[in-house]
Parts: sequence; C-alpha cells; structure tokens
Amino acid sequence: MSSKGGGTALSRRNYRLAVDTDKPKVTGIVNEKLLSDYLHVVFPPSSKQSLSSASFRKTLTFQDLAAHLERLLSEGEPAEDGRDPAAEGRLGPSTVVLDHTTGFEGLLFVDDDLLGVIGHSNFSSIRATTCVFKGKWIYEVLISSQGLMQIGWCTLDCRFNQEEGVGDTPDSYAYDGNRVRKWNVTTTNYGKSWAAGDIVSCLIDLDEGTITFYLNGQSLGIAFSNIKMGPGIAYFPAISLSFKESVAFNFGSRPLRYPVEGYSPLQDPPTADLLKANRLLGYIKNVLSTTIDTQEGKLVEKDIGEWQLQGDPTVLVTLAHIFNYFAPLMCKVYLVEDVLMNFLLSILEGGGSVEEHPLIQQLLDLFWLLMEDYEVNECLKQLMMSLLRAYRFSPIIPDLGFQIHYLRLTTAILRHEKSRKYLLSNVLFDVLRSVVFFYIKTPLRVKEAGLEELIPTTWWPTRFDKEGKDERDPREESAEERLRRRAYERGCQRLKKRIEVVEELQIQILRLMLNSKDKGTGEASRYIFLNKFRKFLQENASNRGNPTVLCPPEYMVCFLHRLIAAVRSYWDEGKRKIPGTVPSEEAYVPPQLFYNGKVDYFDLQRLGGLLSHLKKTLKDDLASKANIIIDPAEIQATSMDDLDEDEESGAAQRPSGATAMGGALARPSWLSSPTLGRANRFLSTAAVSLMTPRRPLVPPEKVKVRTLTVEQRTEEDIEGSHGNDGLLLGRPPEESDHTITEKSLLEILDGIVMMYNLSVHQQLGKMVVVSDDVHEYAVALKDTEEKIARCPSKRPDILEELQKSQKVFAEKLNHLSRRLAWINAAIYSKEKMLDVYWLLRVCIRTIEHADATGSLFAFTPEFYLNVAMNSYSALKNYFSPSNCMEELPGYEDTLTQLAAILAKHFADPRIVGTDIKDSLMQALASYVCYPQSLRAVERIPEEQRVAMMRNLLAPYEQRPWAQTNWILVRLWRGCGFGYRYTRLPHLLKTKPEDANLPSLQKPCPSLLLQRHMAELLGQDKDMAASFLNSVLNQLNWAFSEFIGMIQEIQQAAERPERNFVDTRQLKVCATCFDLSVSLLRVLEMTVTLVPEIFLDWTRPSAELLLRRLAQLLNQVLNRVTAERNLFDRVVNLRLPGLESVDHYPILVAVTGILVRILVDGERQGVSRAAAVLLSDPCFQLHSIQHLLGESEPAVAGAPPAPSERKHFSLHAYTDYISTEEKRKVEQMLAFLTEESKQAAASAAPTSEEDLCPICYAHPISAVFKPCSHKSCKACINQHLMNNKDCFFCKATITGVEDYSKPLLS
Repeated sequence: MSSKGGGTALSRRNYRLAVDTDKPKVTGIVNEKLLSDYLHVVFPPSSKQSLSSASFRKTLTFQDLAAHLERLLSEGEPAEDGRDPAAEGRLGPSTVVLDHTTGFEGLLFVDDDLLGVIGHSNFSSIRATTCVFKGKWIYEVLISSQGLMQIGWCTLDCRFNQEEGVGDTPDSYAYDGNRVRKWNVTTTNYGKSWAAGDIVSCLIDLDEGTITFYLNGQSLGIAFSNIKMGPGIAYFPAISLSFKESVAFNFGSRPLRYPVEGYSPLQDPPTADLLKANRLLGYIKNVLSTTIDTQEGKLVEKDIGEWQLQGDPTVLVTLAHIFNYFAPLMCKVYLVEDVLMNFLLSILEGGGSVEEHPLIQQLLDLFWLLMEDYEVNECLKQLMMSLLRAYRFSPIIPDLGFQIHYLRLTTAILRHEKSRKYLLSNVLFDVLRSVVFFYIKTPLRVKEAGLEELIPTTWWPTRFDKEGKDERDPREESAEERLRRRAYERGCQRLKKRIEVVEELQIQILRLMLNSKDKGTGEASRYIFLNKFRKFLQENASNRGNPTVLCPPEYMVCFLHRLIAAVRSYWDEGKRKIPGTVPSEEAYVPPQLFYNGKVDYFDLQRLGGLLSHLKKTLKDDLASKANIIIDPAEIQATSMDDLDEDEESGAAQRPSGATAMGGALARPSWLSSPTLGRANRFLSTAAVSLMTPRRPLVPPEKVKVRTLTVEQRTEEDIEGSHGNDGLLLGRPPEESDHTITEKSLLEILDGIVMMYNLSVHQQLGKMVVVSDDVHEYAVALKDTEEKIARCPSKRPDILEELQKSQKVFAEKLNHLSRRLAWINAAIYSKEKMLDVYWLLRVCIRTIEHADATGSLFAFTPEFYLNVAMNSYSALKNYFSPSNCMEELPGYEDTLTQLAAILAKHFADPRIVGTDIKDSLMQALASYVCYPQSLRAVERIPEEQRVAMMRNLLAPYEQRPWAQTNWILVRLWRGCGFGYRYTRLPHLLKTKPEDANLPSLQKPCPSLLLQRHMAELLGQDKDMAASFLNSVLNQLNWAFSEFIGMIQEIQQAAERPERNFVDTRQLKVCATCFDLSVSLLRVLEMTVTLVPEIFLDWTRPSAELLLRRLAQLLNQVLNRVTAERNLFDRVVNLRLPGLESVDHYPILVAVTGILVRILVDGERQGVSRAAAVLLSDPCFQLHSIQHLLGESEPAVAGAPPAPSERKHFSLHAYTDYISTEEKRKVEQMLAFLTEESKQAAASAAPTSEEDLCPICYAHPISAVFKPCSHKSCKACINQHLMNNKDCFFCKATITGVEDYSKPLLS
C-alpha cells in the first residue's frame, strides 16, 4: 500500500510497541537470517571495526537493534570534556549573535534571531557578542541592500556615533562595497562594488596580523596588515550602515557558503550532531537501495530513485528505529542545510523534469509518517529557509544553474500535497518572504555573471537626430553595424532563453500554490494562498512608511509577471472545461466585488470618496440595484471607527512594527534577514529598553489597525454554493449572469491590479535608467569620435585626451549594453509587455463594466483608473524601442477604449478625489500630444467627443485650468501663426532633458475637435462669453505675475553683492510665462474658429470681449517690445530655469490674433477691431513695427542705441514663419499705420467732463437705470459681470441704455 500525503496511520509509538521483547515474531515476514543480513547491510560497521569480527557479525534482530544503533552512533563522538582547540583564541558565548544590549550605536531594527539588522538612523553601528584575540577567523555577511555600509572588525575601545562608524576609528577596519573603498581612519580604493544578493566574507588572521575580504568566494586581496595585536586587544565582528540598509550575518550557525581553508567560523559547527546526522542519512540510503526478495530469500540492490514507501513491516520498523534518532536532528538549521538539503539536491542532479524524480515525494511521505508533526513542521520550515537563502544569495552564472537547481527542489517539495499546505498556511507568507523565489536578480558585475561569453558582441545606436533621438533606419546601417547588431541580438536571444527556463520553474511553483483540486487533506491550496496573498497586499498597501514590511518593488515586478502567467493558464484551462465562460483574453473584475464587502480593500480610496461615506449616501442605490442592504448599525460603527482611527493607529505605531498578531508567528522583514521573521527588536542608544523604545526618526504613516476577516474565509465563502454567489454577491442588472471564471481567480486578478499600482509601475520606470545611460554614452562617444576626426595633427595632447575619453566611453557602453540585454530579457521582453498590455485591457473592461452600473461606479477603487493610465504610459515609454506598442494585438481598439474612458471621466461628477482627477486630466493632456492616441480620441463616438469639448470649455474659475488649457493648445498646435515648431528656435542648440516628453512631440492638430469647439462656442453664447472671460482673466493674472517676478529677478541681478535667485522663483516665473503663451494661443484658436464671438456686435458680450482682448494684447506688446526694457534684460541674462522665456513664442502668439482680426476677417469686423485697438489708450504703433524689426525713431537728445544689439524680427525666423504669414504682418502694419493717421486727423478733442469717470480713456456712452449715473460701455459691462450695484450710489442697476451727449442749441 502506498501512502499519499502522509496518509498511513502509523506513528513512531506504534513501531516501538512492535519491537517489545514479548513480541519477538511480529516481523516474521522474513526469516531470522535474512532479517539479520538485511540489518547488517543497512547498518554496516564503522571503519574502525573489522568486518570479520564475530561479535559484530552476530545475528541482529529488532530486539537488539536499538542498542546496536546506539553503539554505532556513539562511536567517534568527542569526549564530554574535550575542548575544541579552535575556541582557544575566542572569548564570548558559544552561540554568536549581534550584541543588542550594549554593543550598538544609533537606531536599529534587529531580527528575532539576532543575526539580521536594518539601519534606522543616519549611520548606525552594532557589533557581535564574541571577540577573537588569536588564530584565524571568518564570518559571512549576506548583503540585502547595496547601499552605504562599512563591514569589518573593531575592538571594545572603539566609540562610534551617527557620523563615525566601523573603520573611522583607530582600531576598527572596514570594507565598503558601495564606494569600493577600505577604511581605517583614512580610506583608499579597494575591492569591487557589491550588490544585493552578494556575500561578503570577513577574514582576520591574528597570527600574521592581516585582515582580508572576499566577495562571493573570490579574494579581494589583503586589505590591512600589521593590525594592532597584543594583550588586551580582541576584535569583534562589526558593521555600520545607513538608513534602510540591511544585512544578515552568518557567524557559523549555518554552513558557510564560501569557507576558506585554515579559517574557522566564530561559532563552532555542531560536529557531533553532524557526524550522527550523516551516519543516519547513510543508513536511510541503505534502506532505499536494498530490497528483500522473500521468494528467493536474498537481498537485492536497486536504484535509490525507484524506492517507494510500501507497507513492508521490516522496512518500516527499520526506518522507525533510524528516525527515532534522525527526526530530532532535522529540527536544527545547520543539519537541515548541510545534510538534508544537499541530499535532496543530489536526487535531482541527474536532470530531467521534477516529475521524473518521485523519490522526494516518497521521502516526504516518510517524514510525515515517522516524525512527530512538530518535527516535520520545523524541518520543512528550516528546509524552505535554507532553500530561499541559497536561491537569493547564489551568484549569477551564464546558465543560471544555481537558481535552477534550488527552484527544482522547491518545486519538488511543493508537489507534495500535505507539505505544500503546511508551508502555505504557516511558512511561505508568515515566516519566509517566498516572493523572493519569483525574483531574478540583475547582475551589476557583467564579467562575473558570464555575460561576456554569452553576448560576445555588443551594439548600441549610433545615429541621432538633431533633438537627440535615436534614428533607427536599417537602410542607413553599414554592413559592419548590421553584423554587430545581429550578433548582439542573437546573444540577447540566448540569454532570454536561459532566463525563460527559470521563469517557467517559478510559474510551476505558483501553479502548485494555486491548485484548487487538492482537497484530499483539507482546504485546497488556492484558498490558503488567496487569504495569505490578500494579507500580503494589505501589508504593502497599509505600511507605506514602514520599510521593514514593504516588499521591494523589484521582487514585486517579477512576482506580478509569474502570477499573471499562472492565473491565465488556470483561467484558460477552466474555459476549455466550461465553454460558456469568458476567456482570459477578455478578463475583467465584476463591479460587485467593489461594493458587496466580500473583498477587503484596506481603506484604499474609492472614486467616490471614503467607503463609509458611500455606504451612507448610496445605500438606497445598493438596495435597489444590487439587493444589498446596509445595516444602519454598520454605518454607525464605521463612522465611530473613523473617529477613533487616530488613537488606534497611534497605538499601533511601534517602531519595531512587530507585535505578534494573536500569538501567530511574526511577519517577515523584507530588508534584513534573508528568511527569518520581521525585525521585532528596535535598538536605540537613547532608550536601551527594548519594550518601550523611542519613536523612529521617520515615524510610519498612521494605519488603521483591524483584524482581517480574509484569514477565516473558506472555499464556500469565495466560490459560493447553491443559492450563494460567493464573491459575486449583489449582481447589478447591467451585469449578465453568465459565469466569468472561478471566483477565486477573479480575486487574485484584483490583487494583481493592486500590486501593479503599489510599486510595479514605479519600478518599471526606474529600470529605464540603464537604457537612458546607454543612449547618453552613445551620444558622448559619437561626439568624441567626431572631435577626434576634426582634431588638428599639431595638437597630439588634445588627441591623446580624446582617445582616452573614447576608450572610457566604449568600455562603459560594452558593460551597459550587456546589462541592458539582461534587463530587456528579464523586465522589458515582448512577453512582459504583453502581460502589462493584458493588465491594461483588464482595467479598461473593468472600468467599462463598473461605469455601466451608474451611481455604484463610485465604489470602484481609484487604483483601477491609475493602473489603466500608468500601464498605457509604461507600454509607450518603457518598453520601446526594443518592443513596439503598435504591434500589440487590438492596439487601436484598446487606444480608443482608453480614450473614451479619459474623455468621459476627467470631468465625471462621480469621481471626487482631486489627485485622481488631476491624473485623468494629465493623462488626457498627454494623450492628445501623440498622433496615434489623438486619432483614437477622434474615433470615440461623436456624442462623447462633444461632451468632452464642452467640459474643456467650462469656465476656468473654480477648477484646475492649466491642464485644460494645455489640451486645447495641443489641439491647435500646428494651425496657429508660426506655431509649427517642436522646440523653440533659441533652444534648438541645447539638448532636451527628455526627448520623449509630451511637450516635445511634433504638432498634430485635430481639425475634428476644433470643429466641435467652434460649433459649441458658436451656438451657446452664454458659454462662449463665460469661457472667454475666464481665459482673459487668467491671462491678465498670469502675465501680471510674470512681469512682477521678472522685476524682482532684475533687481536681484543688479545688486552689487552676489545674489542667487531662488530656483523655485525662476521655475514659477517660467511657468507664468508659459501659461501666458498658451492662453494667448487659445485666444488665437477661438478668434480663428469663431471670430463672430468678438466681431459680431449683435452678440451681447462681443464688444466687451473685443475691448478686453485689445487691452491685454496692447499690454503684452508694450511690455515685450519696448526698447531696452525689462523683458529684454532678463531674457539676455539666460538664467537656468528661464530657458523658455523668449520674444518669439509670446510675440508670435499675439501676432496670430492681430492678423486674424485685422487681415483675415470681413471688412466690417476688421474696421471694428481696428477702431477698438486704436481707441485703447495703451496702443502704440511702434510695438507693431517692432515685430518686423523696425525700431522706434530716436528721441532728440537721447543716446543712440548700440549698433551691435540685435532687434527681434519675424524676418529672422524663415524656418518658422512662412512667406504668406510675413506678407500678412506687413499688410497689417500698413493698415494700422493708415488707420492711426486717419484716427489722429479726425479725433476731436474731448473735454474732461465727457470722459468716462472710471477709466478716463473712453467717452461716456452708457447711462444706468434707475440712478442715471454714467460711464463708458466697456467699464459698466465689465463691472456687471461680477456686481449689479452702481459704481457711485450702490443702487441695484436694472438696465443700461446708450447715452449720447445732447447737442448745444
């Protein structure tokens, strides 16, 4: 009979009964001689005993086996009083840990095992409890983060502080792999740079007086010699580390990964137990390789891999005797790692798939059968710890052999059902950071990772346009370049295939965890995983300020991709079994998950605000649409929770973040120990008490504390049963009742979207920096090669320096291009791009389904909209140029769907959060900058397009308007006067910070959306008036602020003392200028599309709008064009931050408006516009002349202007201003010159009594009713926009009538 998952109901106690002396024949299946022979084969004599010894060869039975085994195991044990000679040069406890009582400085988190540490202040230090004074000693440090740390040795006299650590005092010595230096008061270059996942070995030779460091088993050379020795001098292992940096020490509690001959670990290995465990393992191997043939009466040797656990009592009783000694030893970490893990790894060494090695399953059955439960639990926990540590800290080699080796064993263990469920329930998420198993670390040292052999030929782009962008045109490549590129691509493919082997193993592990059919031994694995996964998400969503709990984003990226692959495979398997379900390609999360309370979103923001508020305001909608009744007591309780949140979260802020919840195992710390639980000791030199430490320097954010109900959920709660919809309770009428997929997969999908929002997108953006570095170095190398070509032969010194630079750039590019190949294969591959694209489509479909529910859309978590926008941004910006978004399946339809979401929801009243509204607006603004996405906006239904334009044309007051204005400007760019540029003319010679910025894209105007805008403004007179008044108001404000700021900048520049203008002030100044230009462009767009708004005076507000427009245009022209004015002086300073401030953008925008109303319009409109412009008291003809470079005539007696000063002139911008546009400007100047002469000739002098008493610029032309006070029409119309009271008497104005002065009789 075979045993599945430890199902055989036998325990060690049963076997002991079976061998009692009063039952000598219980194993009578085999005869006594055969049994004796069998036992002698299984338990051979030690090498010291002679095989011919009669005493040894006496007949063995189960009655005397226990004594025989005891005798065998006691041989070779060290004497009780025997002292290990290695301990002679050592002082301190035999178990070496970090000294958490007195041996530290600063603020630190220390792990439960006192071997892992995280820095929590500027520069914290801690030493070990044991020191050495003679002999050769070694300890290892597992680097968990690659930041600023100094690791080495110090004496007891060393005094550290927040600025000085190990290596900064006379008797301390340290290696710093972050800055690649060694430290002993002074510092010099030493060693190599380290990375997270490396192991540093610290060696001290107190016979020779030297200190040496190793990195991943390779010696970095002697760092220090002639160190201080003698009486009273002993050295402690010690470390200093900066904030959030973390390591784990191995003083010998586990086998050293890289032992060095002649050097002893500080903690003695358990020699006696090790000897015993290896002997017992040998006996187990003998059992596995020996079969009793009862028919033939002989023993048969067989392959160990073919052994199966069957019900043979002889074998079971024999194993029970062995496990009586072996089981307690397998609870010790050193023995599990050194003996058991190596044995299990050796089983898989033959190659082939994991399924081809069933022995590991049989052995685990044996463990569950013959060991007590607590022993198996501890053994499995230590085994998984050792595997995870080995996987994480294995060096990268070309075939990723180490990683594959450890993942195969992990897979084999998790294939065992009972072991898998125990590990999922108690270890993988509670004690271990099992997400590490899904991470593939990126090698920083290309040479050691073997990438030079894998990718012998490197390549990088060599052709760039004038804006610094890569121009990849295969037709222009030389034959040599093409060969190099193809060889590089072949190397990249080889690398990718090797990485895919590891990824496939990781997906297998996740598929085992997501198994929903293994219900033979209790709840299926998937439902255990789901509850743990939700808690994992809660920790990462609710502890944004606590670095010890957060999963590092680089792990999260890999976990996300493997989880997507595993979920989609199960999803599609379900589709094949149940044809009516939705395929994974069309996956979405149903809206009822967001409001039925079955899934916890940990107080994450909803689109409509707080959940408690939504439950109150939408309880009627929930009852009518989803048949969900909210208990009034629940609403009251939620409200009270909100009130108490501060108190609860304050109580929860323990700096250690490690109060065990409900007596459960402590949660893992992500930064320090590679395996063991979270740092639940907080060390502070200001408060040595561990129970009530002072607050950390950076307190964690307030988090509402509560018990997660997900921990208690069962399969029925999630999947539902007859009459119970499980997770999908409360289906709204808009949702169809067909089955989507297994409900557990829907919740995991929801978690995947949340993971992307938490940190994955941010990490994808960070990794692009390598690609950017390649681009920068490639540009620098090309520039250097061009300089070498131009370098005169008589300057060999310059040539030599250039050639040195060329060599440095080429070496750096060789390194970076290989590293980029790894990143492109592991993070930015086509498959990863398809994952992110799938996630984008999931979010789009989810938002569409939620939107259809009407008011219940407010329950949707904000992160769905964020992920939709961010995943699109990632696809567009991060995965190119190695992968092209246009090649994705259904790309155009997806763009259109996303465009419809942005167009509809950027002004959706159901969305209340200001951050998400701003994000939607920015996403839409970016969307209209690119031709493909702009065309997608044009493809959405006309009704949605018109509604979008109506929202964009809402008045600018009382809302964020800058992004709205930017969107309108982008729709116009390419149609305006001189508005076809990508970058401003004076900035062409400078390199853009990022050529991919939306503002640096080529113009792509939308005539369709312009038409919608014209129709809306033309038909709705009130909307047109309020919109344009708001634009004019904002222009007045922005330009006035700009002028005020440049006055301050000019004053600061003229002071004799050295002054630095605040960079923030410069940025605000440039922003005000840019806003002024964009507002002018919107006015130009409006004047061009619907000139009647200003020129058709039958419209009630037309005259006022035209007068206000003329006033502002004159103000701008006068400020910018006056000779030797303030604007000129500030522009000529060319201050960093004010690069965009120049004559061209603002003057061309003003010119565009003037040309439209004075040249392109109808005769009546032109004459009206000219009359209003000329009647404005600020109008100066020389401002118009300035546009064509004509200076104003010199004033008598004034000094002549310097001849070298260049005047602004539109004639100078032949690439930007067309001949037709220049002709129109000349025509406008001639027209205004003539009109101003006629106006001057016909103007009759106006007495002061006839001028408007408000502005003194225009004649009185209006009388107010009923009070009969008077002013000009412009003043009263502008006043009535905001106020209905008379200027003078405060009476309420009921009407305004035209006024003309009565003729004198």
